[in-house]
Amino acid sequence: MELRTTSTLRAHWQGSITASTAWKMILDIRQGREVEALTIADDGGWQSYAKVTAEARQLFDIYLPLVSRAGDQPLVIAQMGQTLDGRIATVDGRNELINGPAGLIHLHRLRALVDAVVIGASTAIADDPLLTVRHVEGPSPVRVVIDPSGRVPGGQRLFRDGCARTLQLCIDAASSCSGSAVPDLAGASSGCGVSGVLATLQARGLKRVLIEGGGTTVSRFLEAGVLDRIHVTVAPMILGSGKPSFSLSEISSIDAAVRARTRRFSLEQDTLFDLEFCRH
Repeated sequence: MELRTTSTLRAHWQGSITASTAWKMILDIRQGREVEALTIADDGGWQSYAKVTAEARQLFDIYLPLVSRAGDQPLVIAQMGQTLDGRIATVDGRNELINGPAGLIHLHRLRALVDAVVIGASTAIADDPLLTVRHVEGPSPVRVVIDPSGRVPGGQRLFRDGCARTLQLCIDAASSCSGSAVPDLAGASSGCGVSGVLATLQARGLKRVLIEGGGTTVSRFLEAGVLDRIHVTVAPMILGSGKPSFSLSEISSIDAAVRARTRRFSLEQDTLFDLEFCRH
């Protein structure tokens, strides 16, 4: 693993790298700016001549693999917040108390490091989310709603709050889209094609994409084999019923299960599983 030096101004660095400083450095790297005190590999491996606190070290370990890619190489990452038994909400859709504050901060950090955050129409209708960066420093991404038939109401907050740009992906430009209609999506017969979504976003310069929800949307991208990573944040609770996180095609052998290179991190009460897929 070859490390590249991002700065030679070592004599100017004083003190420890704290979590706050580490996050600012990660944002700078995301923007292509040089930072002091770090050498970084293309796969996110890093070394520092400065003292790094435990909290800062974890931030580097989690997020540098997402920002260290050279040039404009695309990145497609999904996230899922779930219980121990794989539920993302109760039967009536309540999910606001599943993951703790650290899990929410992690989600907002992911948003700050991508160009676009994607949700499905059902999530947009049920949750009326903002999809902005509010709990951490950083830019809010373009908000994308996969809405083939244009059924998401124009009164939803992400269409009217003006906090970030919103792109509504519909099949028919003459439908009831209140956002930007995209008539050339692939897989119209199945609702909305994964390849069409990514091609549409990349054509608009949105190459780093976060698939945020819901479970059906994340599962569709996972099964299509287009994800580079999934971050799954697991809360220490069991619902016993409710909406499942992943819903994939049935398999008859354990050998056919989805597997990935996995790392694990503690987010206070929650546990983060970082799954990396080798598809390049």
